[in-house]
Amino acid sequence: MKFTKMHGLGNDYVYVNCFEETVENPEKVSIFVSDRHFGVGSDGLILIKPSRVADFEMAMYNADGSRGEMCGNGIRCVAKYVYDFGLTDKTEITVETLAGIKTLQLEVVDNKVKSVRVNMGAPILEAAKVPVTFPENQMINEPMEVNGKIYPVTCVSMGNPHCVTFMDNDIRQLDLEKIGPKFENHETFPKRTNTEFANVIDRSHIRMRVWERGSGETLACGTGACATAVAAILNNLTDETVDLELLGGHLSITYDREENTVYMTGPATVVFSGEVFPPEEFEKDDIKIYSKN
Repeated sequence: MKFTKMHGLGNDYVYVNCFEETVENPEKVSIFVSDRHFGVGSDGLILIKPSRVADFEMAMYNADGSRGEMCGNGIRCVAKYVYDFGLTDKTEITVETLAGIKTLQLEVVDNKVKSVRVNMGAPILEAAKVPVTFPENQMINEPMEVNGKIYPVTCVSMGNPHCVTFMDNDIRQLDLEKIGPKFENHETFPKRTNTEFANVIDRSHIRMRVWERGSGETLACGTGACATAVAAILNNLTDETVDLELLGGHLSITYDREENTVYMTGPATVVFSGEVFPPEEFEKDDIKIYSKN
C-alpha cells in the first residue's frame, strides 16, 4: 500500500490515495500504520476517496481503529495532497466527511499549497446532539466532577464531540496522561469525547492542550481549536478571532456569530511518501487489508 505521511501542526496521519489504492479493512490498517514502533507512526489513517456529492471524500480513523467524524488538521492536509499531487487544479474545493461537506480555500505559493482556510460550519451546542447527557439544552460553563475534582466545562460539537475546560493553572504542567482518559470516558459522554484544556492569555490568544478520543494527547487538533474558540467566545473570554497556541504551532480561528460559522486557517505539511506491506499476523489471519485498484 502506497501512502504519504502528512501533518498539520504535528497532528500527523497516514494518507492513502484511494483513487489508486483500495483499503479493505481500514480499522485494522489504522492500528497498524499508527504504531510508532512497528508501523509508520501517526495519530491515525485518512483515506482520500472519490465522492458523489463533493470533490473528494475524507474517511478518517483514529490510532485505535475507531472511525472519526472529522479532523480539522487532517482535512487541511487532504486539500494540500489533492492539489500538490495533481488530483485537482482548483483553489476552492469541497470535501465530504461524516460531519458534512466542508468548503476549503487553498493559498497556493509556487504551485504548492501553503495554508488552507476551512469553513467548519456551525458549532453544535445542543446537549443531545454533542452528545452529552445533561438536563439542560446547553452545557456552557457548567461544573463537572472528574476524578474527584470539579472542572468548569463547555461542550461543543464541531461534527465530533468536544469538552472544553478553561483553567487558572498552567496547562503546560498538567499530567494529561492521567486526567485525559478520565474525561474521554466520563459517563457524561455517551460517545466518549475529545477534551481541550486551555489557558486564556488575553482576548486574542489562547494556549491549549488536547486529549483526542481514540488517540490520546496529540500536538494539535483543528476541531478542538475551533471548539475552544467557540467556548471562549460564548463565555466572553475572547474576541471573535483568536490565535490558538497548540503544542505543534498556531491556528487562527474566527467564530462569526452573526453567520454562526467557524473558520479555521492553518498550514499543512508533507513529510514523506512510501510503501508498507502487511505484517505476518495479517497474512496468518488471512485478512486482505488492502489491494491495488
